[in-house]
Amino acid sequence: MPLYEYQCQSCEHKFELMQSINARPEDTSCPKCNEMKSNRLMSSFASQIKGDHKTGFREMKAYDMLNDRMDRFKKLPPIMGGARALPTEQNMAPPSDSGASGPGEG
Repeated sequence: MPLYEYQCQSCEHKFELMQSINARPEDTSCPKCNEMKSNRLMSSFASQIKGDHKTGFREMKAYDMLNDRMDRFKKLPPIMGGARALPTEQNMAPPSDSGASGPGEG
């Protein structure tokens, strides 16, 4: 159960109560004057992180696994023979007309 801070509107007394999350501030009575005119105050809270629940931990772990697998793939031999060179602009140029005779030339 969370710990809430209150201030009584009648006597200005500040107090803390451990209540259910569903408890309404209007139903909270002041321990000093027993009036039901208490306002819930904003306060700080404590949080504790344990294990792998840290922000971004799963993403970091996934990237580490991906990098590890990519390193393993780099060490594998090619599937079929050697690697082919990528086509360049020179390889993709149409053949030149030097020395070839086209149709209708005589």
